[in-house]
Amino acid sequence: MTDQPFARLISREWQALLSDPWLLSLVTWIPLLLFFLLWAIMSAGIARDLPIAIVDLDHSAMSRALVRHYDGSPSLAVDTGFSDPQQGAAALRAGKMYAMIIIPADFEKMTILGHPPQVSAFVNSQFLLIGRIVNAALLQAQATFVTKVEMRTNLAVGPPIFDLALATALPVGTQATPLFNINTDYAQFLVAAMLPAAWQILMVAATVLSLAGEQRRQGMRQWLGTSPVAAFFSKLLPLALLFWLHGLLFLWFMYIQQGWPMHGSWPLLAFAQLLTVCASLSAASVFFFITLDATRGLSLAAAYAAPGLAFMGITFPVTDMSLWAKIWRSLLPINHYIEVQFGQVNYGASLTSALPQLTVLALFILPLLFSIYRAGRLAVPPTKDTPCT
Repeated sequence: MTDQPFARLISREWQALLSDPWLLSLVTWIPLLLFFLLWAIMSAGIARDLPIAIVDLDHSAMSRALVRHYDGSPSLAVDTGFSDPQQGAAALRAGKMYAMIIIPADFEKMTILGHPPQVSAFVNSQFLLIGRIVNAALLQAQATFVTKVEMRTNLAVGPPIFDLALATALPVGTQATPLFNINTDYAQFLVAAMLPAAWQILMVAATVLSLAGEQRRQGMRQWLGTSPVAAFFSKLLPLALLFWLHGLLFLWFMYIQQGWPMHGSWPLLAFAQLLTVCASLSAASVFFFITLDATRGLSLAAAYAAPGLAFMGITFPVTDMSLWAKIWRSLLPINHYIEVQFGQVNYGASLTSALPQLTVLALFILPLLFSIYRAGRLAVPPTKDTPCT
């Protein structure tokens, strides 16, 4: 490639992008389709009617009342068609039920006599979020039932005053007020993290494939020519603009089209996205220039970007991660971005609070400098020490 104006290099990159159907798909409609599918999976937002098995060994009026309290929870769907614990356990192991409740024989009799019976609950905690929902719903339903039983006892043995009976049964009241995501909407909770995680994977993969395409078509030396820096930046600029546009689109979809709460600064969030795009492309270019091979570069990119969601701190707290996990987490641009995003949409955090994450994202210029150095080396005329491509 001869020395050409930067505008002509950009034009050439757009033409190369349009002539590569797979790469064009990867930077245009595939991200949009993937974002839509991820949202569609979680669009229900709130988990409802999770099936649980009830093994009622008492068959009394009181045990049926307890079952009705379980069934009254919107999160639970009660199945009472189990005559013994073995049947319930089989359904639990088969994944047909998320929990099994065993109401013991003489449940009503022991309750009336004041000997607290033990209701056993076995919850499948393998599915962490589902297990927490089921467990919380069971505890809430059972607490309501126990309070009612205690009130009935108080009214039977004491003065017939409802408030006094309630105060005796429930001496301490609790008021828990959720501050963010007040409806416990799993779409807001998970999709807001899954989309950026998928976004980063696509950015890294597309960058490696785009660089590998030049190697396949004309070789690195021919592509870089006598202006390796200009050729390299002309390759990254169209990708950066397209993926930044994708990032803005998923923000628009979540916080404007879907109407999810957004309390922060749109310009700050857009700037954080731009830094994230640059950081991801910078890291991806390193993988290619180290390997100079599409397959190996993509393998490294996949190992690097794929665990992004797991390290975000959404499903597992960062404070409890090991040192190595925290180090690996710090190497992923999307983990710094997601802190800015959640800080803005949930808390309306100030620019000062976002500065540490923005600074780390800006430091990803260091891998970019390495890639520029490698590009310069590859563009140098062949010598004994210069690698051939």
